[in-house]
Amino acid sequence: MIILKSERELQYLYDAGQIVAKTHQEVAKAVQPGVTTLELDRLAEEYILKCQAKPVFKGYYGFTGSICTSINEEVVHGIPSLRQLKFGDIISIDIGAVINGFVGDAAVTLPVGEIDEEAQQLIEVTKNSLAEGIKQAVVKNRLSDISHAIQTYVESNGFSVVQDFVGHGVGRAMHEEPQIPNFGPPGRGPRLKSGMTLAIEPMVNVGTYEVETLLDNWTVVTKDKKRSAHFEHSIAITDDGPWILTK
Repeated sequence: MIILKSERELQYLYDAGQIVAKTHQEVAKAVQPGVTTLELDRLAEEYILKCQAKPVFKGYYGFTGSICTSINEEVVHGIPSLRQLKFGDIISIDIGAVINGFVGDAAVTLPVGEIDEEAQQLIEVTKNSLAEGIKQAVVKNRLSDISHAIQTYVESNGFSVVQDFVGHGVGRAMHEEPQIPNFGPPGRGPRLKSGMTLAIEPMVNVGTYEVETLLDNWTVVTKDKKRSAHFEHSIAITDDGPWILTK
């Protein structure tokens, strides 16, 4: 069941989204060669707690981090550790926070120092594909119009879209209905209605769309070990168009 949110609930979701957005800003300042992903995790957790919120990922099915940190060929769900960032890496950072019982969820991919042209293009295409998906998040469109816009944009730029992991509804729970694939034909799925809240999150690979999960049972990597990028925003469908809650 897709839960429509009231104006008050949308404000709570916006409040959570703004904490996530500001946490991303704080963490981005610290991304540089030599920093460990565990240091980024601690920085994020401290900032979220300072905002009177809680990191929603910590303890989720046993996940040990407050954020997800996925480097290079790691797609999503990378566990913060003592691994140091290296010059030329790219890192995807996924942050979730809950306050007043509502969740904000957003992800970005950042360069570590100067990166090569392929990595830069991967980041730009993934970021732009999210924007293309959000453009379709309007009343009376179908859910798969978002999916189709993302896939079409990504593949037209020579990259591939991960199919094993998808976006989702967001609200009182981090994962609500509906699931939002980043691929598929347009014109399918439920009609979009004002009050729906969605976490749209394209995961885009340089090579194959196929992925696998490492032995830690969390970290997802590309099957061909080529790089991947991830961007995500939590949004609300409104009569005036999509409202980006985590911007």
